[in-house]
Amino acid sequence: MDPPALPVAQLVRLTGLFGISENRARVALSRMVASGEATSDGAGRYRLAGHLAARQSRQSASRAGSVAAYDGHWWLAVITTTGSSADVRGARRRTLAYGRLAELREGVWMRPANLAVHLTGALGDDVELMTARPEDAVTLARRLWDLPAWSERARGLSEALHALTPDRPEALAPGFELSAAVLRHLQADPLLPTALLPADWPGGALRTAYDRWDTRYRATLSEWSRAGG
Repeated sequence: MDPPALPVAQLVRLTGLFGISENRARVALSRMVASGEATSDGAGRYRLAGHLAARQSRQSASRAGSVAAYDGHWWLAVITTTGSSADVRGARRRTLAYGRLAELREGVWMRPANLAVHLTGALGDDVELMTARPEDAVTLARRLWDLPAWSERARGLSEALHALTPDRPEALAPGFELSAAVLRHLQADPLLPTALLPADWPGGALRTAYDRWDTRYRATLSEWSRAGG
């Protein structure tokens, strides 16, 4: 949802689409607040917070797919510390992956410099960021990312969107799961410059298809919500 906030009554009714009872839904909401994954305004309205709000923000950025100009330069992030704990290493890897860098080898991450990279949070002072200009950027991109696999999955999701018309209440639950799958896949899009992509790259087509589909889904969800209000 955008903004990621809803009244508890609507949240409970939505979870009912998935066979979750009102009591279980309210318990889950309370646990989310306690763990910092949601906040409550005290008047029965809940909003995503913490890592879930951050994920929602990443989803929005992935869906937009906006990139800057590409002049041939790449970001090169080199981990400069050793002996970090497993938790620190895991947080570092997640942060770099969220930035759409890929690991060339242990401790060395790269991506084209058509996206901004900010070394904050879990990275601390453990990573040195610089730029490089690969001799064969196309080959390097295909080494770092499995572009054929991403393309195949994207085409399958486009077909699924076409097959599931979200124009009736019965489509809301399976549509929610399909929407989540599309958004997850878009987050895995490396957002490479056009010059480094296969000619038939389906990223733009998937985004266009999902935008149209999501507009219809939201309209059906709004009608269903009003009918139950």
